[in-house]
Amino acid sequence: MALDFITDNAIIYVLIAWVVILVTAKALRLEKYGFELKSYSLVYKNQQVQPVLTRLLGRTRRGIRVFADVSVVAGFIMMGFAFWFLLSNISKFFVEPAEFSELTVLIPGITLTSSASIVNFLLSIPIVLVIHEGAHGIVATLEKIKIKTGGFAIFIAMFAGFVEPDEEEFNKAKKISKLRVIGAGATSNVLFAFVLGAILLTNPFFAMVLPEPLLSTFYDLPDGVLILSIIENSGAEKAGLLANDIITSINGNEILSPIDFPSLSPGEVAEVSVIRNGQPLDFAVEITASEEDPERGLIGIMRDNSFAYKPVMDFIEWNNPQVSMFLLWLWMISFFIGIINMLPLPILDGGKFIHTIIDKRISDSAVNKVMWGIYAFTFVIFGLNIALSYMKSGWFTI
Repeated sequence: MALDFITDNAIIYVLIAWVVILVTAKALRLEKYGFELKSYSLVYKNQQVQPVLTRLLGRTRRGIRVFADVSVVAGFIMMGFAFWFLLSNISKFFVEPAEFSELTVLIPGITLTSSASIVNFLLSIPIVLVIHEGAHGIVATLEKIKIKTGGFAIFIAMFAGFVEPDEEEFNKAKKISKLRVIGAGATSNVLFAFVLGAILLTNPFFAMVLPEPLLSTFYDLPDGVLILSIIENSGAEKAGLLANDIITSINGNEILSPIDFPSLSPGEVAEVSVIRNGQPLDFAVEITASEEDPERGLIGIMRDNSFAYKPVMDFIEWNNPQVSMFLLWLWMISFFIGIINMLPLPILDGGKFIHTIIDKRISDSAVNKVMWGIYAFTFVIFGLNIALSYMKSGWFTI
């Protein structure tokens, strides 16, 4: 009950944490050190970023040049991948509902309600932002575009980072230089995610997010989920399920681990497939309501919740599940922030990327019309993915 109270009221704790941050910042008079404080935000700007970036560039100029060129090509690839994913996902909702990937906006206290999720999210975001904004800054330095300030901002429960190039120098720069600077942030996030993902292939937790055919290539897959015991007078008992049965599918959805169990509604009849003594069997199980939550359906079993995936590359010993989950969050946020950032929307790098490409090729009024048309199309398909996810599962929390 105590845990339920905390998760159900997580937004209250987020707001309390914000008040504590704000009061502490006021007490320490952080305004004297470059901080800007408002009731809803805390912004830090540092005007000494340029010397740091120049020193970094002096040691890595050749590699940064290659990275900058790759960022232009990667920008197009990431934007194309983002559009392909969003459009194909909409199609799957209507054609292959079981394959539809539900999307949600991660907001601490609202969609992130467990303390572990909130902590992992808040720890990951600063790392991802430093990598993202640092890449913008160092490539801008390579292209001889001055960086005026760099810093970060906190808007109650959301983080943002920024480097602020000299607007006049940026506008005068060559088109290719601008594209290198814009594409560098998202590219750095995705490259970091690839490197971290290669390490996490040795971790059983990474199997939770890895799609086929990568999953079966890098992991030995379990047969299903073991039933430890049957709850008396439940649908499972009435249907004939037994302890030591291995559940392999529910309503046609393959079950390899506990996270694969679908949401079920009380009163429905679920088709449950199991392996018993090596033989496949099928059962029709009437779903009963949970005592704690009458809207949540239960099969009526106690299951083995251990994670049975075994990495093929099993040369790193992962003994701390908290570290594993944090790295999984870091990988997820780095990859998806990189990809989503290349969508052509006004506040994202993708919008600046497209604007830079078409700018000066047509009149300013035509550029504005084209950009707002692209923004509207992108917003519709992105919003539709969120709306269809809500239709399927409501505002699901993590």
